[in-house]
Amino acid sequence: MPTISHVVKEILNRQIFLQEAINNEIVSYNKLANHLKPKIEAELGTKVKHSAIVMAIRRHAEKSKTILQKPKFGYFIETIKTDICYVSLEESSTLLPKMQTLYSIIDFKKGGILHIIQGNFEITIITNKRYKEELLDILHEEKVLEIVEDIVSISLIYSKEFLFIPGVIYEIVRLMAWENINIIDIILTTTEMSIITSKKDLMRCYEILGKYSKKEDTTNIES
Repeated sequence: MPTISHVVKEILNRQIFLQEAINNEIVSYNKLANHLKPKIEAELGTKVKHSAIVMAIRRHAEKSKTILQKPKFGYFIETIKTDICYVSLEESSTLLPKMQTLYSIIDFKKGGILHIIQGNFEITIITNKRYKEELLDILHEEKVLEIVEDIVSISLIYSKEFLFIPGVIYEIVRLMAWENINIIDIILTTTEMSIITSKKDLMRCYEILGKYSKKEDTTNIES
């Protein structure tokens, strides 16, 4: 039979913002216990004491603080690319052959980027804003679903163990969500994670990620 401590842990693990508030010591255990009491009693099928819930929350907070207070992995902030755009198109039999043509217009030596993300029904292209018009000209017969401008890419470089560490993506998303920063897309390779976000959130995003970066600021900023 589950215990009060077990149910409290399960609820808080599902509600990451409550967990974050506990980690930052900005939540009242008494008020949180009142909030959780109906859910805990429903799970256990019996009445429980308020003081027992408070104790369970306190014990969970003590155990989780060292685990969730900061990421359990290291990364470097390698590159920030500004003035990029996000173009989403409907997948079609004529679109795929045109993808190869796009590589010929991108000058990668001068900071050009081209990410092509293929889904079941859509294809998204992320590239520098300066290539947008030429890209749309090449794809003028295709159905454009969405164009998003004024976005940036922040690239994080990890060790080679990156792919095999549970929770890496979750930790980054958690940090951004807690600050109400929207992540438009995430691009992954074996040792790199690129976060696509709005240009207006760049400085806050950089500040948050910089707190956990493993080296001094040598970030390369490109437009």
